[in-house]
Amino acid sequence: MFVLLPPSETKALGGDGAPLDLDSLAFGELNPVRAKLADALAELAADVPASLRALGLSPRQEHEVEHNALLRDSPTLPALERYTGVLYDALDIGSFSKAARAKADRRLAVASALFGIASGTDRIPAYRLSGGSTLPAIGSLPALWRPALEPVLAGMDGLIVDLRSGAYANLARVPYAVTVRVVTENAAGVRKTVSHHNKAYKGKLAAVLATARTEPSTVEGLLRLVAKAGLHVERTDDYTIELLTD
Repeated sequence: MFVLLPPSETKALGGDGAPLDLDSLAFGELNPVRAKLADALAELAADVPASLRALGLSPRQEHEVEHNALLRDSPTLPALERYTGVLYDALDIGSFSKAARAKADRRLAVASALFGIASGTDRIPAYRLSGGSTLPAIGSLPALWRPALEPVLAGMDGLIVDLRSGAYANLARVPYAVTVRVVTENAAGVRKTVSHHNKAYKGKLAAVLATARTEPSTVEGLLRLVAKAGLHVERTDDYTIELLTD
């Protein structure tokens, strides 16, 4: 089983690892695109106003441009520790036992505008780049990533659970991946997609999948596993499930 998480705009600072080494990352076939983007971000960082415009940042977020300027030199952290925010708070990787963390490192990966996919153990620096960004020297990210990323995702074995948000799902399609909608249901039985609790519930789901004793190989097995953990899930078509909030 392979669970593809969305990234977060917010990231933990610092780190205890050596600077970025692309050759040490999983999915090495993505390195040409990774290198191109890292170089483009570092070059763009020399022009702070242009960086703010391209990245959709305010002047108060100028420190984010600094992270990009130091991409190749700043310390690194494992990807599952680098990303922060609501989903990662709910995942709570820091509370995992050693055995559970080993499972999570194998099963979880993070979609990334800069790295394409970062495995749980990939050591990466703090950076700022969103899936919907357009860089002056690059253009749109989907046009850059799809030819490289889609073959990698299509070649994966086993069940894939895709928890990415829209901008990151747009970077590459994943054939036969199970997608998850977080929904609420009113008294009349009408369901609607929720935004406020979306990330928290996906984080809870990711924690269940990351630490489960066994790995499901079918959608039916996935539903049984998640229901046993106390989450309310229903299948709506071949590769879509709905996760109901409380």
